[in-house]
Amino acid sequence: MTSKQPNITLPLKLTFLIFSMVLNCMGIVIIQLSAQKIGYDKLGFLESFKDLPIAIFSLFAVNFISRLGTKKSLIFALLLVGICSLFLPFVEVFWFFKLWFAIIGTCFAIGKICVYGIIRNNMTEERSLAKTMNSVEASFMIGIFVVNTGFGWLISSQFGEYWKFGFISISLISFFTVYLFLKSKIVEPEVKSKRIIPDLSGFGKTPFILFFAVSFFIIFIEQSFNSWLPAFYKDHLKVDSFFALQASSFLALFSYSGRAITSRIIQRFSLSKYFMFCLLMIILVLVLISTIQFFFTENARILLFLFPVIGLFLSPLYPVINSKMIAKIDKDKINTFTSLIVIVSSVSSSLNSISISILFKNQALNYYSLYILGAVIMVTLLSYSYFKLSINKI
Repeated sequence: MTSKQPNITLPLKLTFLIFSMVLNCMGIVIIQLSAQKIGYDKLGFLESFKDLPIAIFSLFAVNFISRLGTKKSLIFALLLVGICSLFLPFVEVFWFFKLWFAIIGTCFAIGKICVYGIIRNNMTEERSLAKTMNSVEASFMIGIFVVNTGFGWLISSQFGEYWKFGFISISLISFFTVYLFLKSKIVEPEVKSKRIIPDLSGFGKTPFILFFAVSFFIIFIEQSFNSWLPAFYKDHLKVDSFFALQASSFLALFSYSGRAITSRIIQRFSLSKYFMFCLLMIILVLVLISTIQFFFTENARILLFLFPVIGLFLSPLYPVINSKMIAKIDKDKINTFTSLIVIVSSVSSSLNSISISILFKNQALNYYSLYILGAVIMVTLLSYSYFKLSINKI
């Protein structure tokens, strides 16, 4: 981050790695539980048990973090994730997955607010903040790759029936990250308010509304891939679970590359122009995918290699748009602002999962790429309006 806190970078990246693995194991859970004859309608609502607690708890989390402190709050969230993941393999009932995702969602709300707050309190210049944001969030993509690859190998092995024991490794990483935080020194922001619900005044301005709308659809697009791409590969392209998860891992690998590259080159380009360029490239790839789906069905297997390319251009969007807005936010409001980002993200993820499960239930997977393309076009239109509007008045 900065020269004052060189020892905090690793635990922050590990925090995002952990939450990435537990949040994005949804695709694995969907594949495994659907094989146990649990319907897509029920699995579509499973994501709501993760996202709705995030939305409900996020505003209260600001007061919780202010009272307990950023460091203790992060440690609490990571310990809870570690303990719950440790118990998961030993519970066989479906309702425990609902409870587990609810706990994970609540902990993620705390974790993300804390991480964003630490970054904002140590970075001031917009481009430097964007570089740091992309660097830390790149570990989120690594988490997706690791969880899909690791569970893919476990599921396809002779020990496939014990796939849930893979969550024990997530527990160990969580406990190790807690140890690193205990050894780290973090400057805590001054507590200025003890309100249960934080002050939301000023967040209703047009730039904020446009920003939240853009964020909503970016998460909408990301979750279309992260949670449902393995199931699309398995149901529509007729590949086995192992190959579906490995192919999805390449999306995460491209996504990591996109964020890693962005963190290195972002200072050379205009943030808004770079953002719009990435959107244009996503549209071009999706148009190509849709063309193959509808007119060249005999070559449909090539989609296994085209979908991951989208990650290269999709992954920079969220960190870039966040960093551009966060750089304008007062430090004493950053936790409140982050909580609103988390709420918008969770609502978007939940609505997307419910709606895309309808495509799966009705066997309308030919429209999967068009469904995503519609969301990308919405992001493009909203982003153009957002960047045209001066945000210096915030």
